[in-house]
Order: sequence, then structure tokens, then C-alpha cells
Amino acid sequence: MSLQTKLVNAGRKKRYTQGAVNSVIQRASSLVFDTVAAKKEATENRAKGALFYGRRGTLTHFSLQDAMIEIEGGAGCYLYPCGAAAIANAILAFVKTGDHILVSEASYEPTQEFCNHILKDLGVETDYFSPLVGRYITNHIKPNTKVVFLESPSSITMEVHDVPAIVKAIRHVNPDIIIMMDTTWAAGVLFKALDHDIDISIQAGTKYLIGHSDAMLGTAVANERCWDRLRERSYLMGQMCDADTAYMAARGLRTLAIRLKQHHESGLKIAKWLANHPQVATVNHPALESCKGHEFFKRDFTGASGLFSFILHDRLSDVQLSDFLDNLTHFSMAYSWGGFESLILANQPEELAKIRPVSGISFTGTLIRLHIGLEDPEDLIADLAAGLERINQHNHKANALQSLV
Repeated sequence: MSLQTKLVNAGRKKRYTQGAVNSVIQRASSLVFDTVAAKKEATENRAKGALFYGRRGTLTHFSLQDAMIEIEGGAGCYLYPCGAAAIANAILAFVKTGDHILVSEASYEPTQEFCNHILKDLGVETDYFSPLVGRYITNHIKPNTKVVFLESPSSITMEVHDVPAIVKAIRHVNPDIIIMMDTTWAAGVLFKALDHDIDISIQAGTKYLIGHSDAMLGTAVANERCWDRLRERSYLMGQMCDADTAYMAARGLRTLAIRLKQHHESGLKIAKWLANHPQVATVNHPALESCKGHEFFKRDFTGASGLFSFILHDRLSDVQLSDFLDNLTHFSMAYSWGGFESLILANQPEELAKIRPVSGISFTGTLIRLHIGLEDPEDLIADLAAGLERINQHNHKANALQSLV
């Protein structure tokens, strides 16, 4: 079955739709048992899709979980209130005081903050590694290493891991280490993490699964060896999402393939335009050769999403940056991404250096992160062109003033 057909049909068993096209929205805390025998049966099967208690899920939750299992190929899927909750609780499920974990230094900043503060206070040690470490990940493994956390492409700077090399090296040294990966950029479908022997695939369903910037969700799809522990530990930590959000995510799946196709096409067109712009030093788009790890993207991914970044030759002043960003027409400044709208954020090199504890950074210009939405790419190019011209005009004025001095 093709991906597009699978996304349209996954999780739509008659039990969940009850005669409708979409799954029912079943909101419930208490779920009523008609008999003592029914209560006993539900209790015995509470981890296997029986209606037991609202925190274990309703038909709406089960529908989305089944869909994610089918799409990503796991043994089970747990739902969380946001992506950060999925990351934190997946890690917590497999570590204890005295353990050690390895995390990509280019991972999502809240992932790093969780490790640097919460895990540190719990007595769990975190070491960071370069996203391009490849098979040399073995140099960082300790006897008490329990988890290796990957994110590919990397957050903001977009490096792509050599996942097969990393996984093979880890399994050779210690097959018991749990390997997790944040697959939000690929929406769990452009890169099939579990097919690459990753134990747990995590994503912020807030982004592409929901796709409309109006709800928050986290998902973690686990393989057979990790599923029971992930499920029960997450349940004990009180993790869940509401039925309405689960419904919205399931509905988002139906258009995910066609949305990703447009994000891919528009994003790549704009990335190529930026790559030829005189004010741009480099473009960090995994589908372009200029991106570190591009060869691994070509080998392992089936497409690109709409998130990438580019680096200007110059570090913009506060005035230049404000004039560039404040006057854009089609790009909005906002955290998150993955919706139908285009977004933009800027990072100065010294800001990024603080969250790259191993490798640091190798550029001096301002980095601009874009999420390319579903607007006409020509309109977005015109918007960026006007913004870059405003920067250019600032430079001309500054040079004119300098010549007068």
C-alpha cells in the first residue's frame, strides 16, 4: 500500500468510526461497566485497547494510536500533550540515578534543557556528541550508557545523521542501549526510524500531523522490546492528550502526504533561490549539497519537509534585523512550524554557540530559519527578496555615511 493510501485509511476500523467516515470523538473520564465480569475483562485488557478509564484512552485515542503504529511500523504508540512531553517521558522511562545518556548537540533546545536541568537533578549524566559523529559514536559510550538520543535533520542547523552507521556501532558495543530519535522534521513518514533499528520514534504531532497550528500533541512509537515499559511508565507519569486533539491529529493524517509534497516542492524552490542570492552565504536544506550530511539524506529519506535555514554573509544589527523581519508580508514570526502558514525566526551566531557544546559553530553571519507553508512560493520569494533588499539598503546608507566621515 502506498503511503498516501495508508494515511487515508490508517486507524479507521469500524470500531472507531461506528458507521461514519472519521473516528468518533469519545470524551470520557469514567467508562461504565455493566457487569463485574465486564469490569474484570476491561482491567485485564486495559493495555490492549479495552475501554477501562479515560487516562488509558477512548476510542478516539485508540484510533490515532493504531494509525501511528501502522504508519511507523511499531508495536505501540503513546500520546502526550506536546512533543517536549513525549521526549522527556520517553527518556525518563529508561533511566535512573547513576545512568548516562548521549544526546546530539544539535537537538531541539528544550531537549537539551531537560537533560541539563531535570536529568542532572535526578543524577543522570548527559554527554553531547556532534550530529556528524557517525560510527565514532562509540568513543562516547560508557559502561552506564542507557539511552542515545538522535535528531535528524538537526534543529536549526539541519545536519543529517548517518543513522545506519550510528545504530550499527551502538549495537556492536552494547545492544541493550535504547536508541531514540526525534523524527518531527520527517513527520514519521519521510524517514522510517524503526525500519533503521531505532527503538523509539518521537515527534511533535503539533507540527505536521495536526498541520494547522491549532493544537499540541506528542507521539512516541516504540518497538516490541520497549513498548510495555514506555507505555506503563508514561501512564504512571500521568501522560495523555484529550480526545479532541487526538481526533484533530487523526484528521490531519488524511492530508499529510499531499501537504508534505507541497512543503517539499515549495521549500526546495525557495532554498535554491536563496542559494543563488548574493547576500546568502549558505543554505542548510538537507536536499541541497550545501547541507552537512546531504549524502545521508539522499540515501535514507524519501522527501523533504518545509523547514530549513540559511546563513547570511553578515551578522545583522538589531536595526537591520527588525527592519527585515517586522515588514514581511507573508512570513510570520512564531515558534513551532509545520502548519499551512510560512514562519520565520532569526538566530545570531553567538546565540547558537551557546547550544552547541561540542562543536560550536563555524559561521559568523545571522542565521534565518524558515518554515515554508502552502502559499504560492513566488509570493514568498518576493517577500524574502524585499526583506533582503531592505538589509542591502541599510548597508548602502551605512557605507555612504562612512565615506562622509
